[in-house]
Amino acid sequence: MLRSDQRVVLLQHGGLDNLTGKTGLAMLRHRQGPIVAVVDPDHAGQNQAQITGIERDVPVVQGIAQALEFAPEVAVIGLAPSGGGLPDALRADALKALASGLNLASGLHTRLGDDPAFQAVRRPGCWIWDLRCEPSGLQVGQARAAALSCQRLLAVGTDMAVGKMSACLELLAAARRQNVDCRFVGTGQAGILIAGAGVALDAVRVDYAAGAVEAAVLESAASLADDGLILVEGQGSLCHPASTATLPLLRGSQATDLVLVHRARQECIKRLPQIPLPPLRELLECTEALARLARPFDSGPPARVKAVALNTSELSEDAARQAVAEVEEDLNLPCTDPIRWCGEPLLEAVRKNRKG
Repeated sequence: MLRSDQRVVLLQHGGLDNLTGKTGLAMLRHRQGPIVAVVDPDHAGQNQAQITGIERDVPVVQGIAQALEFAPEVAVIGLAPSGGGLPDALRADALKALASGLNLASGLHTRLGDDPAFQAVRRPGCWIWDLRCEPSGLQVGQARAAALSCQRLLAVGTDMAVGKMSACLELLAAARRQNVDCRFVGTGQAGILIAGAGVALDAVRVDYAAGAVEAAVLESAASLADDGLILVEGQGSLCHPASTATLPLLRGSQATDLVLVHRARQECIKRLPQIPLPPLRELLECTEALARLARPFDSGPPARVKAVALNTSELSEDAARQAVAEVEEDLNLPCTDPIRWCGEPLLEAVRKNRKG
């Protein structure tokens, strides 16, 4: 619903310098379309790039009234607050945005379109996009994506928030630079906002989750060349006790290839330190074993991990290069940090191996 050419203002109240604002931070890093302002009273007037480390020239303003000077068309809620509720200041600015004739996009579990206060101020012809909704007309998964001729790459991670979406989007950017016909299937709120469409996997009933992924992949493939590439954003982790997302992603996409995403030197689940991470090779073998299941006859070779995207954001340059070298030696696979450097090595590994 969000077009790539629409002028966006991010409602980032208190989330410009921390993971509470990860949705907006992801848009700042990856959205190709215009972001004309960021609303964050905590950092009004400061330099966005110095705060976030994201090289993008976007003014940070006190409130929506100041943001309107930059002629935005869509206000996007950039926070992912615990519990899904809106902080009072953000709610007030979201209401002001609607009352001023802006559209509103939200990835919260709370549906703002059902809120009478938001409906009351929405201008005729403007929309409220609650993207965390189950799509209509879903079917159960039937492995139909296995019949596609295009390449289907799924990012799988060792934990939540390790960079699965970012790895896919850097691969997308690399594919565009090399004129590879490529599509990105967003499956979380930030990925869907950046792509403008997708399926919010955590809003889908579990029996229909594989079918929802399958439908999104089939839709993306409809306009793709036979030798094109579909990048499916990963969610959750097989290693996380709260996550169930990997299986429907594997089964719905019928992935031909996998990229393993890991935070360098991480040894346990980030927010559950009592849960250890297995050795990367063990996880790789487990994931590939699962990818061999629930596949039709004559559907081609099962998916293999073709490369590793290593999140080195917590390391110095030298330590990052050493960590990459250690992973490459351990797994005998190409490895890089696509955010710190670029996505071309991952794309080369995936496309080269496909060509045999």
